[in-house]
Amino acid sequence: MQSAAGPAPVSRSQARSEAESETERRRRRARFLRELAEARALRERVQPRRAKAARLRHAMRMRTFRW
Repeated sequence: MQSAAGPAPVSRSQARSEAESETERRRRRARFLRELAEARALRERVQPRRAKAARLRHAMRMRTFRW
């Protein structure tokens, strides 16, 4: 019987692939956030009245939010 005292040791190749996957995850996240900001800007240009109303609703939520 072996005891489960801790996680298995990580090899160098596993550590490198984890670091690469972390950088890839950060790249994907940055790209997603850029595209999201672009979509919001486009929505504001296409539907200014609705975007303004959404902005005002968001501001009201922020004002009434308790920290």
